Amino acid sequence: MRIIHSILLATFVSLAAFGQTAAPRLEFEVVSIKPAEPINAGDPQINIGLHIDGAQVRLGYRSLQDLIRQAYGVKAHQVEGPDWIVSQRFDISAKLPAGATALQVPEMLKSLLADRFQLTTHRGSKELPVLALVVAKGGLRMKELPPDPEAGDVPKGNVDVAASGSAQGVSMSMGNGASYTFGNNRFDVKKMTMAFFADSLSRYEADPVLDMTGLSGAYDFGLELTPEDYRAMLIRTALAAGVQLPPEAVRLLDAGVGDSLAAGLANLGLKLERRKAATEMIVVDKALKTPTEN
Repeated sequence: MRIIHSILLATFVSLAAFGQTAAPRLEFEVVSIKPAEPINAGDPQINIGLHIDGAQVRLGYRSLQDLIRQAYGVKAHQVEGPDWIVSQRFDISAKLPAGATALQVPEMLKSLLADRFQLTTHRGSKELPVLALVVAKGGLRMKELPPDPEAGDVPKGNVDVAASGSAQGVSMSMGNGASYTFGNNRFDVKKMTMAFFADSLSRYEADPVLDMTGLSGAYDFGLELTPEDYRAMLIRTALAAGVQLPPEAVRLLDAGVGDSLAAGLANLGLKLERRKAATEMIVVDKALKTPTEN
């Protein structure tokens, strides 16, 4: 049980990325970067990710990989660099300049990465094994939710809003009512598109999950998992985040898992297919382990 509690507290270290917006070079007015305190399995609650309160911006427990993917609008598997860009984490406090909006935060992050981490990158392409989320042969078994007139304009791509977790599970909000919870051997989804769902599943699978359903609507649904499969998914996301786990946790993963995820997806009219896909990469050429002074 202690292992599961520790893993649960580590599952929210990898969040969805921002969609990239076209904008001139923008900068935060004030930035403070500090090393993040390590996750303590005894903490009852951990809140990480992006939080914006008026002009105040806080990014909690972010790795350099997280910052790069948020800045450039890519997923974790599209960022390539040394191991420390995943394992080393930071707490960042910043202030938006007058008139700036949340949609301009990715551009400000680019400036922060260049100025404080001396980051230089180049783009490349690599063929990677992926899991394609597709509609099963029998057709979709879910009903699309009606459009939400109060949702307003939603930016393209993924937007980090908030994530929290405890020994009871993980919760993540993507904004506009879209959210999921992963706990107690269940994966429950509210107002989520298949693109968001595939990105969320990627955190719990060994290979990235890509949405190839062709579906654009939002859905409410739930997946029941066996305790063994639930535990294995937690271990995978903790390992991918660079969290140090005890040897017995890794041995549990090596013991293999069942197919309750596949069965749950089949009940929804979905399935995962193994494929290879050419993937655009952001390759880190240079970055400082210790950012320049505040």
